[in-house]
Amino acid sequence: MTALRRIGRFLLPLLISLILMLVIWYAFLEAFPQVGPRVGKTPGDVWSYLVTGDSAATARRAILADLGITLRDAAVGFGVGMAAALVVAALFVTLPAVEQSFLPVAMLLRSVPLVALTPIIVLVFGRGTTGVTVMAAIVVFFPALVMVMTGLRSTSRQAMELVAAYGGSRWTRLRLVAVPAALPSVFAAARISVPGALIGALLGEWLGSGTGLGAALIRAIPTFQYSKLWASIALVTLVSVLLYAIVGVIENLVLARFGPEAGKN
Repeated sequence: MTALRRIGRFLLPLLISLILMLVIWYAFLEAFPQVGPRVGKTPGDVWSYLVTGDSAATARRAILADLGITLRDAAVGFGVGMAAALVVAALFVTLPAVEQSFLPVAMLLRSVPLVALTPIIVLVFGRGTTGVTVMAAIVVFFPALVMVMTGLRSTSRQAMELVAAYGGSRWTRLRLVAVPAALPSVFAAARISVPGALIGALLGEWLGSGTGLGAALIRAIPTFQYSKLWASIALVTLVSVLLYAIVGVIENLVLARFGPEAGKN
């Protein structure tokens, strides 16, 4: 029951947030009447466009096909970015000399807007899936690196010294003590990185590959396909929240079993 309570406490705010988003959506259109019904679409208009309208099936197939490409790009970028963040964080925490040498470079690169880096990324990695993956991975990597490093450094010093007293190497201490203690930070980084990976994939598709939902959003504006534009934004937002919720549920299940509160009622 502990895991179920944790999941319930996690999902309830998300449900409230979705309701608030709908309220804000309606409030925005009411607050800016100059937008007009031709450009500004309500949730009801989006529902009609995707579900109940005469051409809903065709519209739904087109958007879902683009969304599938974006989800593939985001998933690969998320995996690459998180894996790189975990490896680099472990190196930085275990080998201080490596951190002192490369962390300033990483923070300097983080300060450069991704839009400014896009031409270089496209030139080096091309306009295909690889280029989009690199952009999504960059969005994921830096926040995840900072959070994972913070988690690894929050380890109990006494536990680390105990393993060292029994002859454990620095890598053994990392594996047996630091990594389990950092699980909350790792999952928090994953939750934050899932929407970030989607944003990176959309940006990469817009500026790089010209495929997926990112490119479709840009093409919809000059062609006055405002229903498609609003429907695509609503769908990618819903998917982002859903993926965030899935990671959060997995987090609560894992931490209920292996976290610091495991076994407590």
